Formats: sequence, structure tokens, C-alpha cells
Amino acid sequence: MTSLLKSIFISVFPIVALYFAIDSVIHLLSHGISYRYIGRLILASSIALLFIMIFIRPVARTDANLKAYTLPIAIGFLISIVFGGIIENDINGSLPSIGLFLGWILYIKWYSVLGSRASHKIIKLGYKLPEFELQDGERNKISTSKFKGNPSIFLFYRGNWCPLCMAQIKEIASLYNELEKRKVNMIFISPQPHKYTKSLAKKFDLNFNFLVDHENKVAKQLNIFAKNGIPMGFQTLGYDSDTVLPTVVITDNEGKIIFADLTDNYRVRPEPKTFLNILDKQNI
Repeated sequence: MTSLLKSIFISVFPIVALYFAIDSVIHLLSHGISYRYIGRLILASSIALLFIMIFIRPVARTDANLKAYTLPIAIGFLISIVFGGIIENDINGSLPSIGLFLGWILYIKWYSVLGSRASHKIIKLGYKLPEFELQDGERNKISTSKFKGNPSIFLFYRGNWCPLCMAQIKEIASLYNELEKRKVNMIFISPQPHKYTKSLAKKFDLNFNFLVDHENKVAKQLNIFAKNGIPMGFQTLGYDSDTVLPTVVITDNEGKIIFADLTDNYRVRPEPKTFLNILDKQNI
């Protein structure tokens, strides 16, 4: 139930913020200065800007609390409540600002958090990564046993719809020559439809492995499955409602896990050079 609420929340919250940002502009232009609307505009537009920028200029990671956005959001909230609600004596008119501010807190502290995965029982340093079967863009079966003999980086990403995932893959692609020098198998895995994985592989056109975890079978096997992890509405583009938790696993030549990043926040992800450092420490 919680995951379904998150799916709905992340689809509705940015739209609500954008609505109140536009509504505030219209009100200020039509009726003149109002502190509760000025505060609401700062608050709502800061929230809307975050989500717009994520898609226009995607980044691979952010800090957990999004301090650059939280500061103006807090300022806008205070202006709306203190000057609008108290000085202008219109607390009811400040209710949208209260709702937006609570929504922001929910986004930071509830939606973004994946829960602690530190005590994972399958993906652990020193353990062998279980063998599993994937599919390529043409639905050909690919067993992970084919990657033994060389170090491998397995990156589980949510899908082409996820701008942070796409930025992360782009970063790794920029290290292609370094990875080739170390003879690393780079394996990108997503449960998304095959056509999206195929188009992604074509876009980068590198000696990487872009594979599909059909029906999230591997995600369930490795306990990194995200029930209702897709924002509500993306199903119309052919995506399933379920996806995978962002995860990175590096194995040595024999398939032993030498690094694992099981982030507890979908916006907090490792720097790509971290992977090279891990490989170099293993003299790979």
C-alpha cells in the first residue's frame, strides 16, 4: 500500500506545485501585492523548478536533503505564513502553502527514502553473486556465467524514464576507455520493455551490455525489487508498475562481490570514479 501511495504522490505533487505557482502569478498580476501569494509563489515555483530541471538537465545524483531547493522553499513558506497568514490575517489563504511545505517534507523524508538495505543477505561483500538469466533487446537469453573471467559491474537501473538513471549511465559511458583498459564487463539491467533497452543500447553504441530483467525475476531473486516503483501514469508508455531499486554490484574475475552500493535514497548514488578506484585496489 505504501509503495502505491508513493507512486501516486510523485505523479501528483509536481503538478500541484506547478498549478499553485501559475495561480500565484495570475493572482499577483490581477490583484496586486499579497504576501501569502508571494510566499506561495516562491515555495511552489521552487518545487516545480526542481522537477522541471531534473528532466531538462538531468543529474546523476543530488544531496539527500536538496538544500539548494529547501532553503527558498522554507523562506517562501515563512513569508506566506508569517506575513500572509498572521499580518494579513488570512490563515485560511495560507493553507495551500502549508500543504506544499508538508508535501516537500514528504518528498525528502518519505518518497526519496528506500529504507535501510545495509543488512542485505544476498548482496554482501565477499559473497558470490548468484547466477541469473537476463535477456538482451532481442529477447535472447543471457546467463551471467558468460561474464566470469573478467571483472563485472552490474548496474540495476529503473528505466529510460528515470532522468537520474540516464545521467548515471551517461557518466559511466564517459569512462568507457578506462573500463575497456581494465577489461571490465559493464552490464546495465532494467525491467523495462525490450524496445527501450534496445534504443538505449543503440544510443550509446558502446561495448556495454544493456539487458532486460523480464518481469523483475532477477530483482526478486536478489531482493532488490520495487513494488509500484514507477510513477503513476508511466504505464501508458508501456512500463510495468514495478521496477528495481537502484543498485550497483562489482564482482571480480570469479564472480565474488568486491563492491556493492545499495543506496537508501534514490537520489544519492556513487560517483563513477568510485568504480575505477575499487577495481584498481583489486589490481584489476
